Amino acid sequence: MFYFLSQRILEWAHGSDWESRLSFLRLFRYITVRSAGAAITSLVLCWWLGPKVIRWLKELKFGQEYADKAEEAGLSALRVNKKGTPTMGGILIVLALVLSTMLWAQWNAQVELTMLSVLVLAGLGFYDDYAKILKQSGGGTPPRVKLITQFALAAFVGIYLLYLPAKSELHLLGTKSVWQCNLVSSVMLPFFKYPLHVGAVAGVVVVMLAIVGSSNAVNLTDGLDGLAIGCTLIVGFVFLFFTYLAGNVKAAAYLEIPYVSGAGELTVFCAALVGAGLGFLWFNCHPAQVFMGDTGSLALGGAFGMVAVLIHQPFVLVIAGGVFVAEALSVILQKSWFKFTRIRTGTGQRIFLMAPLHHHFEKKGWHESQVVMRFFILCVLCAVVALATLKLR
Repeated sequence: MFYFLSQRILEWAHGSDWESRLSFLRLFRYITVRSAGAAITSLVLCWWLGPKVIRWLKELKFGQEYADKAEEAGLSALRVNKKGTPTMGGILIVLALVLSTMLWAQWNAQVELTMLSVLVLAGLGFYDDYAKILKQSGGGTPPRVKLITQFALAAFVGIYLLYLPAKSELHLLGTKSVWQCNLVSSVMLPFFKYPLHVGAVAGVVVVMLAIVGSSNAVNLTDGLDGLAIGCTLIVGFVFLFFTYLAGNVKAAAYLEIPYVSGAGELTVFCAALVGAGLGFLWFNCHPAQVFMGDTGSLALGGAFGMVAVLIHQPFVLVIAGGVFVAEALSVILQKSWFKFTRIRTGTGQRIFLMAPLHHHFEKKGWHESQVVMRFFILCVLCAVVALATLKLR
């Protein structure tokens, strides 16, 4: 909105005495300026709306009165009592993120697709959180309903991008060679210079796995105060750099990464996400005043998957979000091994003391704050490796 208004005003003032006085409006043409504005706007919105949203959720009694899986497993002695803490705090994140992006971004197909994913997955998460509150139990929306919705959204995005005229371009430094790559049928692998053509079907599958996998991985990580949103901030910073570089033809050519026209506007989105995340962490740090719930975690995870796909870097997300991947894998391995051993021996066995992985370390005696801070350190290491892929290829 600000970009559109500023340019209309400059057009109006062109050739008049007002042109020099309004020259500062040219700043809105710079992605860096609008990204900074988006981050500050979403941060301030969260700080301002946070107490109001928390109070509203408490008045509606949208709180967790039931014992979660960690408490049922005997971890309550190591924790602050969390019963009654309002959930659905993801409303605050999504609201600040959407408003900031609308104000500061120049709307294009990439931004619109990303925002669509955020809103659809936030709605799905809201429905799931509401079902849990009504039942006052850990079970909300049936898993198959969530997966069907997520895969339907991801399939729509994959097919839409497959037939979208826009393509990424790989400019090889020192040569005039330019590789035209479809965002879906060609994939970029970390540490490799050239794109790999996988075909339409395999490409759509990669898109679906990126969006659905990322959405559920962040959701599984959301189990301790500040853990999911803190890791989200770190991954958000990584994609802040990647989106800016992917949208800048000179920087992309120098680093020999795919250039995607219009991807620079996703930098504004990522900046707004980081600002909203910082604002939410203010209220979600230990002891949490509010939980993000599935409303926030599904939306944020889906947003990462979308951004990674749109800049042609879905596999970099696996590296940058290493903590999210580890949390998701711990659940998959735990359930698979338990079912396999129960079929074979009649008694199910476990690999971890408890899944997701953060609960395993709680069972080993780590305090909640220790788990969170140590996972943050690991997430920073994953972020450094992800950024290193820009040059190591």
